[in-house]
Amino acid sequence: MNVGDWIRKRGQISSDVTAVVFEDNRREGNPTCRFTYKQLNERVNRLAHVLLEKGITKGDRVAAFCYNCNQMLEAYFAVSKIGGIIVPLNFRLEAPETTFMLRDSGSKALIFQDHFSEMIRSLQPAVNIPSENLICIGEKDGSWENYEALLEAGSPEEPEKGEEVEADDPQMIMYTSGTTGVPKGALMSHRKTFYNTFNAQIYFDLTSRDVMLVVMPLFHSGGLNICAIPILYQGGTAVLQSAFDPRETLALIEKHRITVGLVVPTMLNFFLKKGGIDDFDLSSLRLLVIGGEPLPVALIEAYESRDIAIRQVFGQTETSIQLCQMPNEKDGKKIGSVGRSVFHAEIRIVDEQGRDVPPGEVGELILKGPTQMLGYWNNPEETAKTIRNGWLYTGDLARMDEEGYVYIVDRARDVIISGGENIYPAEIERVYASHPKILEAAVVGVPDGKWGEVGKALIVLKDGEDMTPEEALGFLRGKLAKYKIPKQVEFTGEFPKTASGKIRKAELKRRYANPGQG
Repeated sequence: MNVGDWIRKRGQISSDVTAVVFEDNRREGNPTCRFTYKQLNERVNRLAHVLLEKGITKGDRVAAFCYNCNQMLEAYFAVSKIGGIIVPLNFRLEAPETTFMLRDSGSKALIFQDHFSEMIRSLQPAVNIPSENLICIGEKDGSWENYEALLEAGSPEEPEKGEEVEADDPQMIMYTSGTTGVPKGALMSHRKTFYNTFNAQIYFDLTSRDVMLVVMPLFHSGGLNICAIPILYQGGTAVLQSAFDPRETLALIEKHRITVGLVVPTMLNFFLKKGGIDDFDLSSLRLLVIGGEPLPVALIEAYESRDIAIRQVFGQTETSIQLCQMPNEKDGKKIGSVGRSVFHAEIRIVDEQGRDVPPGEVGELILKGPTQMLGYWNNPEETAKTIRNGWLYTGDLARMDEEGYVYIVDRARDVIISGGENIYPAEIERVYASHPKILEAAVVGVPDGKWGEVGKALIVLKDGEDMTPEEALGFLRGKLAKYKIPKQVEFTGEFPKTASGKIRKAELKRRYANPGQG
């Protein structure tokens, strides 16, 4: 049974249960849509028939460029049901980044919201997608195929698949920013999605009575693979919010009696500092799971004092959840830990030769199991570096105690995690390398009270050149997503280097991220 069949089954056995509630707070009046499992499956079928008529067959890629919405989930299940490969795209990206992913994935169709019409119009000449396969959710201005009009003409019956879709067939490509500055598409199978869903069910202790908050973006593994898909598999209700707003999100929890959700520490902070958390009845909320970055102890205590249980997950796109925290009574004994291995995976901490290190010693965290990706799309070199002898090398330096609890020592390579978003310095540095005034640039993460961490650009100018911080930041605008643009700029005369001429990033981190230790 492939992932698309999950909705078919739920449409039969949970037909009248509310599957999805969509709160569109990006549109005037905050319209709300509700769909039962029967209605959701019929909409999925209608879209599946539309895609088949447009020539989409097993193995073809279909991209989705949307804020959180029910149509995003419909596309996910429809493409999976007919054996295609869904490609969720980050709506925060700029046109050059989006163009790269569409071209790299070879997407044959694109489903997008009318918010992004102008961007799609600008990049259309650069991507090989026929006009009739550009499907717009929203306005009916005649420029594009209209999503709802197509569904009205589609059949609600189950589609006939040309080829059987097996568990090991590819199901999704989810792009992650590459440490080399080039995004990499993590290729995931139906089997991986199943085991990841199973892990999430065990961890959340989900039942069909649960109501899941889905405010994390559906292009993220957190929003899609950890929240939305597991709750729909279980037969509960997913409450989608198109955009995070602290007060509106808290109001959603109260309104829909939400029981569980995944957020990042920045959101927890905003609930306390901007959301007026004590103005809302959150008694239905049995668990908030936190991902994206380490969680300060003070934040845990602030929520526990309000009888809101907090747990933390740790993972990456290539593996989704790979570690999970034990129930709260353990937390006091394991402050700083990101938990132990999930049920359906094995983890190890190894040295540079791949040998297990003793408890307490630092090494690289590696993982093996059905939750790991198949590899990187069209990138065998990076795949070979990452998956060795069946083990996925995460790039995270960590230590493990005698009981199997893991403590992350350094994040994967040089990644900056700002407000739950991964920012890779190499991607920013590659853009700066094209500036005629800049000799060298390095980007490091520095502490920030609001976002946890932000980027700081360190720049060495060519002799005789002059530049302001605003000019340096302005050069990145339109080339990179706004959240990737550093918040600080500092000009320097030279960088510390190794004997081979490489910039000593570790020294820069010590100097700027922890200036007292420099």
